[in-house]
Amino acid sequence: MTAPGENLRINADRLWDSLMEMAKIGPGVAGGNNRQTLTDSDKQGRELFQRWCSEAGLSMGVDKMGTMFMTRPGTGPDALPVYVGSHLDTQPTGGKYDGVLGVLAGLELVRSLNDLNIKTRHPIVVTNWTNEEGARFAPAMLASGVFAGAHTLDYAYGRTDPEGKRFGDELERIGWVGEEEVGARKMHAYFEYHIEQGPILEAEDKQIGVVTHCQGLWWLEFTLTGREAHTGSTPMDMRVNAGLAMARIFEMVQELAMAEQPGAVAGVGQVKFAPNSRNVLPGTVVFTVDLRTPSQEKLDRMRAAIESRAAAICAELGVGCAVEAVGHFDPVTFDPTLVGRVRAAAEKLGYSHMNIISGAGHDACWAAKVAPATMIMCPCVGGLSHNEAEDISKEWATAGADVLLHAVLETAEIVN
Repeated sequence: MTAPGENLRINADRLWDSLMEMAKIGPGVAGGNNRQTLTDSDKQGRELFQRWCSEAGLSMGVDKMGTMFMTRPGTGPDALPVYVGSHLDTQPTGGKYDGVLGVLAGLELVRSLNDLNIKTRHPIVVTNWTNEEGARFAPAMLASGVFAGAHTLDYAYGRTDPEGKRFGDELERIGWVGEEEVGARKMHAYFEYHIEQGPILEAEDKQIGVVTHCQGLWWLEFTLTGREAHTGSTPMDMRVNAGLAMARIFEMVQELAMAEQPGAVAGVGQVKFAPNSRNVLPGTVVFTVDLRTPSQEKLDRMRAAIESRAAAICAELGVGCAVEAVGHFDPVTFDPTLVGRVRAAAEKLGYSHMNIISGAGHDACWAAKVAPATMIMCPCVGGLSHNEAEDISKEWATAGADVLLHAVLETAEIVN
């Protein structure tokens, strides 16, 4: 194989322009995006991506989860494809780069290869996974989870959003139910480029994060059942207060995570009170504990402790307690060969870099269950993500895309 030249770079202006153009679809209220999965905005984003890929000469495949696979052919008749991907869906108050950078950097990689007339033995497939965020339909990384065999298609189709709409129905409504069986594709390798979503790279003044591991995760949805009662006329010692039980569980989760430092996080980002009236004690409280750590032993220990301590808290207050795991994956160790290629590409290109563990979940976590996989990260300003103020620089975006280009070319094998 001929090694790619030192001077190979992506077209930085074209990548940035594509990011800004995609950001016009599903605009947020504060400069970011609200392009939640299977909405009309998601449909529009898919259509724009499809058009760009068609113009770049890519052929499209779509599986029954709506995941888009855009293929640049290789010269090897039996060579498995190298996949590059992420997601185009966003949080309700999401940024312009989370996920989108990885998809459009994959497209830019292909465009650059076309410009340079570079052929590869292995095909290259740019992928847009459906419902990575899990904001509308839990769990997150739903399509890649079905692809990896962690969820069934029926389970995925039956997931409902807060309005009770089914995933399968909404996928059909926007017209993106594909014919391919989910998980039927075979991968030679999988690369995912993503913003860090944390503050480490910027604080360390590094351009590239070489991702070696991804934290394991549990989403534990608690349903606490108390007794609705007037907040003014119900004596304190006669209350069955689900809200109080919730507050004590929140404090317990914080204390447990702090006791497991370093390398563990846990917290709550969503709470639903019913009837949610200011002068009525809640009859039902629903919330999800988000628990993450790169240590399998610690992940198992913390989940067991949270569930047992929560049950004890509720029992003391006479509050009912039910828990359902609505999201999970074990800690991931990315493929050492691919990790080494990312590191070598950063060094060859002269970009500062460091090893990093992904604190967030990504489709790469499920892809790693079925093929060699790894990730590349670039910094984001202040570590801020899942926020409309999420920001990166054009230079950061370009550096990671250059590294992606070289690592993918080494894996896909340039043909003379």
